[in-house]
Amino acid sequence: MSQPQEPVKQPLQREMPFAVVGGEPVSQLPTDLYIPPRALEVFLEAFEGPLDLLLYLIRRQNLDILDIPITEITRQYVEYIDLMEEMQFELAAEYLLMAAILAEIKSRMLLPRPRIEETDEGDPRAELVRRLQEYERYKNAAEELDELPRLERNIHTASAFVVDRSRITVPPDVNLRELLLVLQDVLSRADLFTRHAITSEPLSVRERMSIVLEKLLDNPFIEFHLLFTVAEGRTGVVVTFLAMLELLKEQLIEVVQNEPMGQIYIKSAEAA
Repeated sequence: MSQPQEPVKQPLQREMPFAVVGGEPVSQLPTDLYIPPRALEVFLEAFEGPLDLLLYLIRRQNLDILDIPITEITRQYVEYIDLMEEMQFELAAEYLLMAAILAEIKSRMLLPRPRIEETDEGDPRAELVRRLQEYERYKNAAEELDELPRLERNIHTASAFVVDRSRITVPPDVNLRELLLVLQDVLSRADLFTRHAITSEPLSVRERMSIVLEKLLDNPFIEFHLLFTVAEGRTGVVVTFLAMLELLKEQLIEVVQNEPMGQIYIKSAEAA
């Protein structure tokens, strides 16, 4: 006879910890744990006042606000106040005042009245109905306003700066009068180095043209007055100026000014 097989033991599922304290899982409550009563309370309904509570009780049962069953509504209202007291809520005086008003209306409707008072007084619920209707209109209006898009809640403003690349700044044309004024300033400084001497002419316009082009090879953008050597006197300044005019005529250099009445520069045409 064959031996009976032992049943295969299924692996037990590990108990999931309900908390992790200091990196260690905790699956059992400590024996000295004390949880005070009412440590956790969940509030599902919140009312903004006695009229809001009264309107909630009417709408929850689909009652006609113009024909309120005052007895039933008063009973439910008082039960809700008792519940709030049991849950240790702080009752405002308005809730107790509304309970007193409901009790008064209920008693006036239950007690028999003479026919003369019935014709003069009317329905004792009329003032309460009017207040409820007015409160409901304001409440609906507030809810509609709250659903409107609100800045910084539903809508957020954004701004970005984009450089206007369509604008092209064209430097102004150099006026001949401004060029002559700069030349006059250079000539006035060259007069300080003038002395009477009879010598052969050491300078030529063609040679000075070559000197200007050599300077522009090292720096293709030079201020106008830096191309003159004031120590050469008026003659050297005039020769340098004539050489610059010849180069400008042959389109080997350009005269540039960044802004009106600004500094004048000499630029090499090859660099441009």
